[in-house]
Amino acid sequence: KCVFRSLNTMNFITRLSALCLRKSKMQHRHQSSRRPSVPLGSRILTDPSKVFEHNMWDHMQWSQEEEEDARKKATENSLVKVQSEDQDKYEREASKYWNEFYKTHKNNFFKDRNWLFLEFPEILPEKRSSEHTKINNDNSFSLKNGMFEEGEKYWKKNYGGDSTAVQGYVYNKNQVKALTDNPQGKNCGEELGKPESFPGCDATYRILEVGCGAGNSVFPILKVLCNTPGTFLYCCDFASGAVELVKSHSSYNSAWCSAFVHDVCDDALPYPFPDEILDVILLVFVLSTIHPDRMQGVVNRLAKLLKPGGMLLFRDYGRHDTAQLRFKKGHCLSENFYVRGDGTRVYFFTKDEVWNMFNLAGLTEVQNLVDRRLQVNRKKKVKMQRVWIQSKFQKPLLSLHNPEETTKRHPCK
Repeated sequence: KCVFRSLNTMNFITRLSALCLRKSKMQHRHQSSRRPSVPLGSRILTDPSKVFEHNMWDHMQWSQEEEEDARKKATENSLVKVQSEDQDKYEREASKYWNEFYKTHKNNFFKDRNWLFLEFPEILPEKRSSEHTKINNDNSFSLKNGMFEEGEKYWKKNYGGDSTAVQGYVYNKNQVKALTDNPQGKNCGEELGKPESFPGCDATYRILEVGCGAGNSVFPILKVLCNTPGTFLYCCDFASGAVELVKSHSSYNSAWCSAFVHDVCDDALPYPFPDEILDVILLVFVLSTIHPDRMQGVVNRLAKLLKPGGMLLFRDYGRHDTAQLRFKKGHCLSENFYVRGDGTRVYFFTKDEVWNMFNLAGLTEVQNLVDRRLQVNRKKKVKMQRVWIQSKFQKPLLSLHNPEETTKRHPCK
């Protein structure tokens, strides 16, 4: 166990050191044509005259005037609400509208999310014995003595000497003992002699993507997982047409992936696997499609699927994103919740709303960021202010969650 702790601590410090090194070099990369990796990129617009040199600029700071203008537009386009009978129809027939969407667009509407591995490296199982973790063959972390020393200083300062890292997460010695004694995250009452049979039951590392759509996250992930023994990917969508698109794809293989139709809003609907077996849940541009009154129930149910120590990775639309401000009057369902022309719906979050939902579900914050970017159309000379929320929440290894604390709002920052 001492060797286990030492090796995992070194791995974590190494990645932390690489991140520190990238941050220290950010100021030298602002005008680079090469897209830096994480967190949330570092292509900073320092010269407004060069705004159309790239399609996207990171970490945009809004002026007070821009903030006020965005609030004004959101208020104006929400003055006229959709009639209640139509709202009921959009809720009742939500799957129909998404099925029509995928029938029309097939898998041609969204691009493959190859950025997932940069922003969410937790998707990948830990490669402890490798000196280089390569992502999409274009990005790698180099292990250098100077970097390691820098990361070790940061580790000792922030986590102390009795902490260690397991699969990239920081735990104290008691939590690590719980993990090493129960490595597969099994329920204590589970009879080891009677394993259940379900898709992926033999895997040791399991991922679920909720709202898989046509597979724009599924197939980039499978491209990596198919070469990683012991891994398995589940993916679901409540639009049967989307699931059929995934299953009919040439890269789909039931040996390491199971795609199924599922309505995450239906608490009584069972998943095709037991609770507390997932290492990662991917929730990307999905929660925003669900009615705000049902979001908490969805998050609570998903949290039960995670192993202790498992991660939920979230990315979705942020408050006052260009997509929200472009809505015309008559498309607003409720505050910050809209219906598009094709009948699909979308909500626009704040990071405090996100924190509250996942905290109430018993998960702890690892990352919770507002991602503000400037997207430009260089041909048409159009600028668009994009706002997304990107978050990572972890299920505690031990039952340290105090239910009374969940009733307290996260202080606004």
